[in-house]
Amino acid sequence: MSDEARVNVIIVGGGTAGWMTAAALARLLPRRCAVHLVESEAIGIVGVGEATLPHLRAFNERLGIDEAEFMAATRATFKLGIEFRNWGRVGDSYIHPFGTFGRGQGEVDFHHYWVRMRQEGHAVADLQAYSMGVALARLDRFQPPDGDPRSIASTYGYAYQFDATLFAPYLRRLAEGWGARRTEGRIVEVERDGASGDIRAVVLESGERIEGDLFVDCSGFVSLLLGRTLGEPFEDWSHWLPCDRAVAMPCRTETPLSPYTSAIAMDAGWRWRIPLQHRTGNGYVYASRFISDEEARAALVAAVEGEPLAEPRLLRFTAGRRRRSWVGNCIAVGLASGFLEPLESTSIYLVQAAITGLVELFPERRISAVERDEFNRLIDLEYGRIRDFLILHYHATSRDDSPFWDYVRTMAVPETLSEKIELFRRRGRVVKYREGVFLDASWIAVYVGQGILPRGFDPRAATPPSEAVLRGMAALGEEIAASARAMPGHAAHVAGYCPMAPAA
Repeated sequence: MSDEARVNVIIVGGGTAGWMTAAALARLLPRRCAVHLVESEAIGIVGVGEATLPHLRAFNERLGIDEAEFMAATRATFKLGIEFRNWGRVGDSYIHPFGTFGRGQGEVDFHHYWVRMRQEGHAVADLQAYSMGVALARLDRFQPPDGDPRSIASTYGYAYQFDATLFAPYLRRLAEGWGARRTEGRIVEVERDGASGDIRAVVLESGERIEGDLFVDCSGFVSLLLGRTLGEPFEDWSHWLPCDRAVAMPCRTETPLSPYTSAIAMDAGWRWRIPLQHRTGNGYVYASRFISDEEARAALVAAVEGEPLAEPRLLRFTAGRRRRSWVGNCIAVGLASGFLEPLESTSIYLVQAAITGLVELFPERRISAVERDEFNRLIDLEYGRIRDFLILHYHATSRDDSPFWDYVRTMAVPETLSEKIELFRRRGRVVKYREGVFLDASWIAVYVGQGILPRGFDPRAATPPSEAVLRGMAALGEEIAASARAMPGHAAHVAGYCPMAPAA
């Protein structure tokens, strides 16, 4: 394809969303598009430290990014799942692992046999004991999963915990090496076509005018193109997800380097803990109608484990999304499209999902409504299913010790979620989808971890004799525990595989 025929893509905004988009388009579609990113260093980025989902590994591999190099550059650690403390009841703790319960094989999911044994009155361990990912996380151990599907060490996955302020510069170096251009400057005007309403150009404070065929809005909460310029309505989901602020603060790490992120429930929301190689990220996500900013700040400062490395930073947000993410010749990626709090580390995944949809549906210069509609359908599904999963964490609680927990425990939830809960409660069945980020084990971990236990189970789980099921479960638990104990410590593996690059 000639340079004249390539689509001129203008990315507005840098940060994680902008540079992930630039890197992916420059690497994967070099003959289809010319990539030009416009950002202002004066604006800065939202990033306060990121925990991710395993899908980011596939994104990096697709771009040919070396894992050890990436982890060293971003001072990353490995992540086997998310620990939830005090969510169902004060004192509870469970881990949502990136992997299966049991061996993840066979026609009937392992938890159905576990439910059957409990209902028959047999003494069996907590469901968490039958997850290899959970066992490793609890012991602060890590090694890459085994490639042999017969091995119990093949039944878990992993993601990363890294410094978001270092990820975008790392991607920028790659993207520019692959041909992406960057212009520094603040946008003061957006020009639109009088007939179609499409965006024609952005004008910088310097007077420079940058034309394009396709515009990608990575301007963060401002949503400069999709929201301010095109006026796409915002769907407010704060009645289901009432947390609207966060205060964040890094500290020195003074505990073992855990291979998981923690989400610790607080009186008016929850607190994150993300262990990186050089520090631990902390933050309190809260609902301002139930606690003041100063009270939240004080609660965070009192809770962090080590010496603070910066003053607490306040962020404001509203849970929800723009009704459409692709309008005219503008596609919003990341916070410009919507925001769902970082409870399950989905922010970067939603960026990645939008980029994947854009690459697979990349338009010609004349954009087809069919491509646009399919992109919006896919993003609708992603947001809706993640929304329901996040609401589940709040609603599935017996806590009544604060006004916040009273509210989320008793609030009406979307019908799509209430149906999922009832199906699991009745039959132990997880609603299955062809599309969407969270698989069965994720839903099972939260359901069971927060006290939603099935009254029934898959009838096929009743076929084997009880004694055989019990023997198999006991052997599986012993195998998991022994395999986990034999693996190296997480900190030692990180130090040998991807020690952090020195500060610039």
